Amino acid sequence: MGQPSGPMSDATESATASLGLAPDARGVLASQHLRRAIDVGMIDAGPYKIQPASVQPASLDLHLGEVAFRIRCSFLPDDSRVEVKLKDLVIDEVDLRRDGAVLETKRPYLVPLVEELDLPETIRGKANPKSSTGRLDVFTRVITDNSHRFDEIAPGYRGKLFLEVVPLSFTVKVRQGLSLNQLRLVAGRPQLSDDEIRELHAREPILARGNQPVTDRGLTLADGLFVGLDLRGDDERRVGYRAKEHAEVLEMSREGYYSPDTYWEPVHSEPGDRIVLSPDRFYLLLSDESVRIPPAYAAEMTAYDPTSGELRTHYAGFFDPGFGYDPEGRFLGSRAALEVRAHDVPFMIENGQKVCKLTFERMLEQPDVLYGSDLGSSYQTQVDTLSKHFRRLQPTPAEPRPAEPSELPGLFDGSGT
Repeated sequence: MGQPSGPMSDATESATASLGLAPDARGVLASQHLRRAIDVGMIDAGPYKIQPASVQPASLDLHLGEVAFRIRCSFLPDDSRVEVKLKDLVIDEVDLRRDGAVLETKRPYLVPLVEELDLPETIRGKANPKSSTGRLDVFTRVITDNSHRFDEIAPGYRGKLFLEVVPLSFTVKVRQGLSLNQLRLVAGRPQLSDDEIRELHAREPILARGNQPVTDRGLTLADGLFVGLDLRGDDERRVGYRAKEHAEVLEMSREGYYSPDTYWEPVHSEPGDRIVLSPDRFYLLLSDESVRIPPAYAAEMTAYDPTSGELRTHYAGFFDPGFGYDPEGRFLGSRAALEVRAHDVPFMIENGQKVCKLTFERMLEQPDVLYGSDLGSSYQTQVDTLSKHFRRLQPTPAEPRPAEPSELPGLFDGSGT
């Protein structure tokens, strides 16, 4: 855990310097810093080699270990180690090696991750599910020793990482080496204020509609930038999808493999550009605006609960530098996929309704790779909400045949977001 505040220790100063950072550095660590952190042992995978493809522009893919513990309930360790509290909660142990194992819906599992951390006192971490994980309604969050918060890793943390996994809509099959979530490392407090977000948008548009920047008056800010829903949809008024109940098992290692019809039913808007959400059903919808993340910044979509508590939109997720960004100006932003669920009672949402919020942070340096063409990213310029596991609805002649589950080179194949 982090050490008491005070003068920086020689060890911490040396560790920070090994990343090429000044003692007062403030920002999100970029891809080149993450590689250095791996090289010097701040991020370690024991006998396994972390593959280069696991390093994203401002985050690192984390990977499932050999076993998943089916547990009686979720928990936080508070002033204890995770493994100590885990002992009283384990119902079953599931082997994730070789062909992997099936995780049932609505049941919590705890998986020790392969990666461990040895952070300096000036560096903290935060974790989020990968976009593909959220789009399958698989709920994940990281737990660390001696912590009272999910997904937040204290400055100076030294120890193991554990991932809670709860499939909510679909029964899924996972295996060792699969990446369901990501880690971001941060120095200081680099979050932009609302005024700074407004100034950034004036210089480098970060929100667009119809390939034109949203006007200053069109920005909605409150400790972050709000984004609305597109409920006009396509020519058939299709606005997204709703997860089918009691669908077949979905193997999360497969890409471009499954027919959408097996798992999803289309959602069409009513007259007036609105839909009514059925309680506790999972919906995938698109943002009304396009989001553009300049290379010197990173963003995070935060889960948003209206005061009424009837609606939850979007599992928190990272937006790396370069999302929706084209240096040649051929497009202005990419629309965001939004995961939406109503609670308790049917809930109406309307076109343009603000349902999620983006917070922005400065990068320490511009990353040496950007989301998009540099990485072959899955969701740049997306016009559909489905995850990479599904076949496209209108394949092009160049469409590759459905991929079989990848093998484990070294251990990790680094499938991006």
